[in-house]
Amino acid sequence: MIAVFTPNSPSARAWDRFKRNRRGYWSLWIFLVLFGLSLSAEFLSNDRPLLVSYQEQTYVPIFNDYPETTFGGDFDSPTDYLDPFIEQRLSSDGNWALFAINRYSHDTLNYFSDSPNPAPPSAENWMGTDDRGRDILARLIYGFRVSVLFGLALTAIGVVLGIIFGAVQGYFAGRVDLVFQRFIEVWGSIPELYLLIILASIFEPGLLVLLVILSVFGWMGLSDYVRAEFLRNRNLEYVTAARALGLSNWSVIVRHVLPNSLTPVVAFLPFRMSASILALTSLDFLGLGVPASTPSLGELLAQGKDNLDAWWITLSTFGVLVGLLLLLIFIGEALRDALDTRRG
Repeated sequence: MIAVFTPNSPSARAWDRFKRNRRGYWSLWIFLVLFGLSLSAEFLSNDRPLLVSYQEQTYVPIFNDYPETTFGGDFDSPTDYLDPFIEQRLSSDGNWALFAINRYSHDTLNYFSDSPNPAPPSAENWMGTDDRGRDILARLIYGFRVSVLFGLALTAIGVVLGIIFGAVQGYFAGRVDLVFQRFIEVWGSIPELYLLIILASIFEPGLLVLLVILSVFGWMGLSDYVRAEFLRNRNLEYVTAARALGLSNWSVIVRHVLPNSLTPVVAFLPFRMSASILALTSLDFLGLGVPASTPSLGELLAQGKDNLDAWWITLSTFGVLVGLLLLLIFIGEALRDALDTRRG
C-alpha cells in the first residue's frame, strides 16, 4: 500500500512534529545545503578555470585538458593555470578566465607560496596549506563529500542487510531465530580492527575495501531493532488475517509487517550515518583507510597530530567533523521525536 500524504495522515502529522523541533528541522536544511554544495565541489574549488576566452575562442578547462601551447606556452604538457606566465596570458589583450571561488583543488600543490609548508591562512590559501602544500579548504570540501557519500553507502547497505536478517529472525522466530542469534554472536565477536590490519597488508587500502569490510559487520545493530518489531507485530490481528487469506510469508512480510516496523529503522538512520563517517575518519587517522591522495578528514587530523604548530589544520578539520556529526545527531533526535506517536 502507498501512504498518501494528506493533512490528517500519519505522515503529515509526523512531518509536523519534525518541523516543531526547530533544531532538527534547520539542521536538516543546513546539511542538505552543505551536501549539495559539496557535490558541486569542482565548481567551488578547482585549480582549473570554469571558462576561458583566449584569442576570441572559448575553452572549458574544467571538463577538458588543454596543452600549454594552446595559451601561448612552450610545452605540450597540461596547462598549469596557477603559473604566473599563464595567468598573464589569460588576462591580457582582452582574454579572460573565470575561476572557481577557491582556486585550488584537493591535490593542487602551491609551488608559489611565500611561506614554508604547512603555511598559515593567507589571502591565497584561506585556511592555510598542509605539510605538502595542498590547500586545506579544498581538501575539507572534497573530504566532506567523500565522508558523506561513504556514510550514505554504508548506511544503505547496513539497512538492507539489517532489515533482511531482522525480518527473517523476527517473523519466523523459534529455531530460526535461535540459529541466527548464535551466528550473530559469533560473527560479532570477530575483531574488525585486526581484520582491517590484515587486509590492509594484502590489498591496497581504498573506499571499496573499507565499504565491504564495514558492511559485513555494520548490519547487526539495526537487525536487533527490526527483529524486535517483527516479534511484536507477527501475532497481531492484521497479520493473522493476512495468513488466513492465504498470502505467502513473503507477501505478509513485505506488504504488512515491514511497513509497520520501519519506525526504529528511520530513526536509526542519522545515527548510523554519523557512526559510519566516524569509522572512516578513525581508520584514515590510523592509516588504514583510503590512499593518501584521497581527500579525507581523518588524514587531515593525522597531519594536525604530526604538525602541532600548524593549528589551522587541526582546528578547521575538527570544526567540520564536529559540525557534521552534530547536524546528523540533531536530525536523528528530531526524527525520533517525530515518529513517537505518543507526542501530540
